[in-house]
Amino acid sequence: QVQLVESGGGLVQAGGSLRLSCAASGRTFSRDVMGWFRQYPGKEREFVAAISRSGGSTYYADSVKGRFTISRDNAKNTVYLQMNSLKPEDTAVYCCAAAIRSDFANLSAYKSADDYDQWGQGTQVTVSS
Repeated sequence: QVQLVESGGGLVQAGGSLRLSCAASGRTFSRDVMGWFRQYPGKEREFVAAISRSGGSTYYADSVKGRFTISRDNAKNTVYLQMNSLKPEDTAVYCCAAAIRSDFANLSAYKSADDYDQWGQGTQVTVSS
């Protein structure tokens, strides 16, 4: 079982940037597709981005494409989410997740929270206008 711990959230003005980190332990990190999701109060988790096991492929939700970048460092067991040009509507709790059992051919298939097995506790991102 993998344990995931996010960090890097906080309060930022619109147009600003934040970099989230997600440190993994308890399992060979490079075996899992990793994803970032966000959750608004009272809503279901929303897909943000996914990255392949090697880090060579990435996939983004249309709402963040061109502004957010997902990356990973398998030597450090860490996945990142660089968020630029932040908007007030990006305000949410951001969670990283590991897809342990799923094995889809295309990264674009990893958009559902049901495809992920382990989750971090989340980190709050607040963007002020």
